[in-house]
Amino acid sequence: MQSIEIQEIPYQPDSEQLFEAVRDLPDAIWLDSGKPRSTQGRFDIISASPDALIETRGALSTISDSNGKTTSDRDPFDLAQQLLQPLLPFDNAVSNYPFVGGLIGYFGYDLGRRLIDIENRAEAVTDLPDMRIGRYLWALIIDHSARQCQLIFHRNCAVELREEISRRFKNNSQADTDKRVFTLAGKFQATLDQEQYQQSIRCIKDYIASGDCYQTNFTQHFSAGFKGDLWTAYKSLREKAPSPYSAFWQWPNQALLCLSPERFVQSVDNLVETKPIKGTARRGATVEEDQQLSEQLVNSSKDRAENLMIVDLLRNDLSKNCEAGSIAVPKLFELESFANVHHLVSTVTGKLDKNSSPVNLLRDCFPGGSITGAPKKRAMEIIEELEPVRRSVYCGSIGYISANNRMDSNIAIRTVIADGDQLHCWGGGGIIADSREDREYQESIDKIRALLNALETFIEDSPV
Repeated sequence: MQSIEIQEIPYQPDSEQLFEAVRDLPDAIWLDSGKPRSTQGRFDIISASPDALIETRGALSTISDSNGKTTSDRDPFDLAQQLLQPLLPFDNAVSNYPFVGGLIGYFGYDLGRRLIDIENRAEAVTDLPDMRIGRYLWALIIDHSARQCQLIFHRNCAVELREEISRRFKNNSQADTDKRVFTLAGKFQATLDQEQYQQSIRCIKDYIASGDCYQTNFTQHFSAGFKGDLWTAYKSLREKAPSPYSAFWQWPNQALLCLSPERFVQSVDNLVETKPIKGTARRGATVEEDQQLSEQLVNSSKDRAENLMIVDLLRNDLSKNCEAGSIAVPKLFELESFANVHHLVSTVTGKLDKNSSPVNLLRDCFPGGSITGAPKKRAMEIIEELEPVRRSVYCGSIGYISANNRMDSNIAIRTVIADGDQLHCWGGGGIIADSREDREYQESIDKIRALLNALETFIEDSPV
């Protein structure tokens, strides 16, 4: 029996209108490469109408499928593997497609509390689940390198859904592209003021001096009220801050608008890759200033040290599920430039052990070391002590785990969370012994300034 059915769809360099064709369907999700504005991305993955969902809150998970709802206190990653299992086994003939049916969704930062025992002190400011993943039996795959667009249906996908999806994409020229109204109630407000933020950094430096940790990632939270269509907001964000690991996912009363530049963990043909970002500089106002700032970043001993600490942590995390001796660092301190910042990005690779799986790999690397610090457990304890609000999905991971044993996931930074009538956003960075409080505060703003500026143009009565 053939594993998948494939239909060719005319290629479009920008996937916005393709997503428009299905975004009204339940749990429509777009894993967005940022093309054509971003230069780094390759694949867009669009899907909707999952046949099952898992939502985890604290110690309990709710599984919703055609049989109704059940609850479980099992490890959420084990439940994810269980949800994937009916789509297996898969033949090797389709191993080159990134997604052929499987799991898409997010693993929030606070899911890490199930894996690493830390005290619960911070206040929850959103009601989003700690994990929310769906089992999707079809996907539209847009390959921007091959300039190809293919509609893929898993063999388990219902005939009625196949027909509906095929019809929508064949009639895609009729997709609703009208700009709907979105407004922001006012400017984003910070939970911490500048002095409070800098005092927390001084506290982290004291912990480092005492030998508690080498590095701790510290963030600050912003919020604003809104009303209207979040799709309009997301389109504005991706215009201003195109990023290769972006995502848009909306469900009743909640949504994710993610413009992440950072890959967390990818697994392709059992080859594993993670690309931690550590080291940031703002973009310059002129070509000359921009070049100068990028060169300063590349040559910064502070930023290189910050990056190297996380590379070492991730080498250890990957080794838990990779073959002995296979871990390598093919790229160290590579410069990558985005709309609002330059970053130092390293690449760590390995070969997945034959007795492991992408789900196990994700679990044992979670949460990502680039957004905790090192050592991971102590850094997370310090984060819990000093950050007044929980991170929710922010600093977790959004991505997919496909039935053909492929996986890709981001670090959910540069992420706006919608909950009810409130938007939430965070910015931060890694703190080490020679971090300067004023510069770290400014870096936390620089990283999300493009997002805040884009959304604040929608303030009611704001001049356009």
